[in-house]
Amino acid sequence: MGKDKNKKLKKASVSSDKLSDLDMESLDGTDQDIKQPSAFLDGPHSSVQRLNKKLYESELKKLQSDLVRMQYWIKATGFRMIVLFEGRDAAGKGGTIKRLTEPLNPRGCRVVALGTPSDQQKTQWYFQRYVDHFPSAGEIVVFDRSWYNRAGVERVMGFCTQDELERFYQACPQFERMLVQSGILLLKYWFSVSDVQQEARFQSRINDFTRRWKLSEMDLEARNRWVEFSKAKDVMFTHTNIPEAPWFTVEADDKRRARLNCIRHLLSKVPWEDMTPPAIQLPSRPEQGEYERPPINEQFFVPNAYPYD
Repeated sequence: MGKDKNKKLKKASVSSDKLSDLDMESLDGTDQDIKQPSAFLDGPHSSVQRLNKKLYESELKKLQSDLVRMQYWIKATGFRMIVLFEGRDAAGKGGTIKRLTEPLNPRGCRVVALGTPSDQQKTQWYFQRYVDHFPSAGEIVVFDRSWYNRAGVERVMGFCTQDELERFYQACPQFERMLVQSGILLLKYWFSVSDVQQEARFQSRINDFTRRWKLSEMDLEARNRWVEFSKAKDVMFTHTNIPEAPWFTVEADDKRRARLNCIRHLLSKVPWEDMTPPAIQLPSRPEQGEYERPPINEQFFVPNAYPYD
C-alpha cells in the first residue's frame, strides 16, 4: 500500500515538473502548430482526471503574471491582437476568458460578446458589426463568439440561407487574410467538450439558480442537435483553417487544463519581451492647507452590516 502511494506521489511530482518546465519555444511558430496540431493536447476526450487544484492555481498565477508583462509590451509597441473563442455551449470559453482578462488593464483589453443583430445590422455587410470593435494600436480584443456564428448556430438553427452560408465560406478566409496582412495577430480557439461533460455542466447550471442565466432555450435546442453542430464545425474548419489564421483546438473536458493550455499557447504566439516599468517612488505628500470636513450628520452612509471587532 505504501509503495503504491509513493508511486502516485512520484507520478504527480513528475507531472508538475513537466508542466512547470514546459519549453515555451517548442510551442512557438504557426508552422509548427500546423504540422503538429495536437502537440499540447492530451488527445480527443481521453479519460478526464481533473488537474490538482494547487498545481492549477500555482501555474495560473505564473501565466497571469506573464500576461501582464505581455500587455506592457503590447502597449509599448502598438501591437494589435484579436482572440476568438468558439465552441459548444458550456465548453468553458467564459471561464477561460475570465482568467485571461482578469489580471489585465481593461483600458487595453476588451471583451466583445455581441447579441442578436438588430434589424439595421441585418442589412449591413455581415462582418461590419464586428469590425467596429477591432483593436487600435496597443489593444487586445477578445471575442466571446464571433463572426463564426454564421457557420455554427445560424447554419444549424436555420437563421441564414444556404446562399449566405456559401458566401461566408468564400469571404471569411479573405477577410481574415486582410486582417493578418494589416498587422493584426488573429488567434482562433475552438473549445472541444464531450457530450457527457456538457450534460453534466448543463445540469450543474440548472441546480445552481445563480448560474441558470447561462442556460437559454437556444442552448437546449442546440443540445438536441449535437451531430448537426459537429458536422457544421467540421465543414467550418475545412473552409476557414488557413495558414495565416489556423484553428487551435483546446480539449476542455477538464476546465483547469483547458485554461492553462490556452493561456500558455496564447503567450507563445506573441513575440513579447518583459517591458515592465520600474516601480514608482512615491514622494512625500505636499502640504494641503486647511480643510474642514462637512458635518457627518449631513451625509448619507451605507449601513455597516459587518461591524469591526
